[in-house]
Amino acid sequence: MNEPATITTFYEEDHDRLDELFKTFQRLKRSDFAKAKDAFKEFKVGLQRHIVWEEELLFPMWEEKTGMIEDGPTPVMRFEHSQIKQLLDTIHQKVEKQNPETDQEEQALLNLLSSHNRKEERALYPAIDNVTSAEERAMIFSNMNTIPEDRYNTCCGQD
Repeated sequence: MNEPATITTFYEEDHDRLDELFKTFQRLKRSDFAKAKDAFKEFKVGLQRHIVWEEELLFPMWEEKTGMIEDGPTPVMRFEHSQIKQLLDTIHQKVEKQNPETDQEEQALLNLLSSHNRKEERALYPAIDNVTSAEERAMIFSNMNTIPEDRYNTCCGQD
């Protein structure tokens, strides 16, 4: 698989992939809980990995290139990531108990992700693409593969 040329392209595609997994979970949770749980697990691990990639690779690159550390967009993104993780964990706790009554938490997560992803896709990712060279973006893509799986792969009893 060839690496994409831009951060924007890659991360938007990952957002779309994660959105589809979450929709699958929502669609199946009351009719086929085992498949719904599998979709949720893939979604949760994928979203956690996505956040680790951003916080450990993208955001530091942005902050280094722009000098925008405390007054830039990344503190807001990190704060929203912590909120996203809390909602993910709340849903996860119910999924572990095979409780499909997660509608309220799902809506809160979807509302937050919608706003968060829009800010990243319309502003932050294009800005990162603008301040990085093709070589720097290639280094980010390469480094994404070196982050240990145990940094993000936690879900559902690790079956």
